[in-house]
Amino acid sequence: MTNVADAPPSRRSTTQPPAPVWPIVGLVCLAQFMMVLDVSIVNVALPAMESDLRLGAEGLQWVVNGYLLTFAGFLLLGGRAADLFGRRRTFVAGLAVFAVAGLAGGLATTPELLIAARAIQGFGAAVVAPATLTILTTTIPAGPARARAIATWGAVGAVGGAAGSLAGGLLTDYLSWRWILLINAPIGAVAIIAALRLLAESRDVGTRGLDLTGAITVTVGLSALELGMLQTPAYGWGSARALIPMGVGVLALATFVLVQARFARAPLMPLRIFRARSVSGALLVQFLLGAAGFAVWYFLSLYMQQVLRYSALQAGLAFLPHTLAIIVASKATPWLAGRIGLRPLLATGALISAAGFAWQATITPESGLLTGIVLPGVLITGGMGLTSAPIAMAATAGVGPGEAGLVSGILNSSRQVGGSLGLAALTTLAAAHTGAPTSGYALAFWVCAGVVTAGAAAVLALPNTSKERA
Repeated sequence: MTNVADAPPSRRSTTQPPAPVWPIVGLVCLAQFMMVLDVSIVNVALPAMESDLRLGAEGLQWVVNGYLLTFAGFLLLGGRAADLFGRRRTFVAGLAVFAVAGLAGGLATTPELLIAARAIQGFGAAVVAPATLTILTTTIPAGPARARAIATWGAVGAVGGAAGSLAGGLLTDYLSWRWILLINAPIGAVAIIAALRLLAESRDVGTRGLDLTGAITVTVGLSALELGMLQTPAYGWGSARALIPMGVGVLALATFVLVQARFARAPLMPLRIFRARSVSGALLVQFLLGAAGFAVWYFLSLYMQQVLRYSALQAGLAFLPHTLAIIVASKATPWLAGRIGLRPLLATGALISAAGFAWQATITPESGLLTGIVLPGVLITGGMGLTSAPIAMAATAGVGPGEAGLVSGILNSSRQVGGSLGLAALTTLAAAHTGAPTSGYALAFWVCAGVVTAGAAAVLALPNTSKERA
């Protein structure tokens, strides 16, 4: 890929000399960590939120899914905004929205205020997340340094999901569930100051305007589709309360595709991007792995606290091996990719994760910590850690700088959409499955094993590229 720093002046704009590379890597990884952390940090705090604000089962799901839906729905817009308005400007604006919304959520006194704050946080995350990968790919030339930077970015993103449970447990037990949101304000302020000092402004002058119609239709479509799914445990799949929202969602998503193909002057998601097998294949794999990956933290958090009666802190500590597995696997990916190639590495990681899900599906109320949570969880998260950076490498390998933000946004969106819809479907499936206390969780994990296995098969859609140098 051509580096933006080497592009002609007409294609870029900078206002200050670039800072050393690794401080920038540290900054964008901190931001990525914050965005992903807030997907999972609320999981162990859900019982405390329910006790304090009387959220109810559906309200608890919307605390998680409100963030996921706006995160997923506006990622494409965030990626395009970074290319159009400038990566530093967009990055800082997104961080500000994210931090202020976290402060509002931590101070919320009603379920409605909390869910609204989480949704606004998701919007801020959707603006920041694509800019993180774009800043890396347009700052660091292709080669070993970029591979290591993307591997670090991928590891931090994956660790954020696991670390959220531990951080959430610590804050909930020793302070209050409110601090899992309030803490974003001071960290966000530090990140904003660092961004203003470290990042040189860059943007692609030739990038055309934003597609607000596309952003609205895709977000409405995803929200309505998930709302319908959330109605099924209480009213059934054939009820009007489930079918009408799902129908609206399908119609809105179909409208989104039509607008992108025929009417948008500057499409939010140009369909031509999918002609590149590296992009379309990576998106398919990312979607399938995301659909299963988000379920780990949600169901295991509920299992440990509601079935095993762990405290929030105990549940968070039980996730520590999961975090370590992700770190080790993710940091090994540049070395492994350089020796066996991206496709074999992706397939291997997905199959390891699928084996972990199958083992996790054998849980019972009598399962021990080691064989019931730690060992299967290490396989799940270790396998996922082997896939995060290679997916990003595959998707961005042949993309020009003018589309780096777009592809980054689509890639993140694929993961978030898969995770959001997957979690909605799996929670519905688990709630409808009566029997032993863990039978619904076990069924959800069996489905995850199948979905991740399909993700391993989908790796064949990627081009058979040469081994990546690390």
